[in-house]
Amino acid sequence: MPSQQEIFIKIARDAWNTYIDRTGKLFDSLSDGQLNMQVAENRNTAMYLLGHLAAIHDAMLPLLGFQERLYPALEAVFVKSPDRSGLEKPAPALLRQYWNEINTTLADHFDRLSPDEWFQKHQSISAEDFVKEPHRNRLNVLVNRTNHLAAHYGQLVFLKK
Repeated sequence: MPSQQEIFIKIARDAWNTYIDRTGKLFDSLSDGQLNMQVAENRNTAMYLLGHLAAIHDAMLPLLGFQERLYPALEAVFVKSPDRSGLEKPAPALLRQYWNEINTTLADHFDRLSPDEWFQKHQSISAEDFVKEPHRNRLNVLVNRTNHLAAHYGQLVFLKK
């Protein structure tokens, strides 16, 4: 019988995988023209959200102590700057490639974590603070990033006809 830790991890990973799959299929179904559409009036374009989600997921690699980011330049364009900043964005095909590569890399790292490692601190908290706040662990990051992904997925579905 699985431990409570293993059950919690499975619940969180299943939710993450569900939204990664849904969002990936949605991005794949949108044409380059649709990627340039705003999800709602005066809101971000789907292209910006693709880059934004790729950048946020890329930042999870060092945050979870796995490795350095694959595409650190995404942060300046898709996290630190608004959609209509005028900064040059990578081509849609390249962003789709980044999205897939980043999420495959994360999945590979997730697969190698033991249950105990999921409950270890992430890299943005000190050892002293982690003693006081043990919920600030790797699993918590996954849950929070799943919520972030789900919120943006909810915006993107409006582009489907």
